[in-house]
Amino acid sequence: MPRYYADTYALVEILKGNPAYERYAMEELITSEFNMLELAYALTRDYGGEKAVEVLKVVRAFITIVQPRDEDYARASALRLELRKQGRNLSLIDVLGYVLAKRLNIRFLTGDREFKDLDEVEYVR
Repeated sequence: MPRYYADTYALVEILKGNPAYERYAMEELITSEFNMLELAYALTRDYGGEKAVEVLKVVRAFITIVQPRDEDYARASALRLELRKQGRNLSLIDVLGYVLAKRLNIRFLTGDREFKDLDEVEYVR
């Protein structure tokens, strides 16, 4: 079974039932607490706090949460600086997720076009 690091974009699309993401809902997904925070924000914004908590509990039941290491933080910071020089504007959380996926040797699942042509990215819109 393939494993993917699901960024917040991917998690939102899976929860919305986007047909392009349907097959990924059945795969082993990994994310971080930082992506869970971003997901909580999107859910709270769109559905309110109570519903956000309910949905987050469901998400935790089917996803693996990985803990970043200090080395991941340093790599993510360096990568963000490098990508900014290329004109890409990515958040630290997004770049951290990409770095975690690389460390875990799995594909990074996203619909964020800033990642479209990077190595080991599963870009889905």
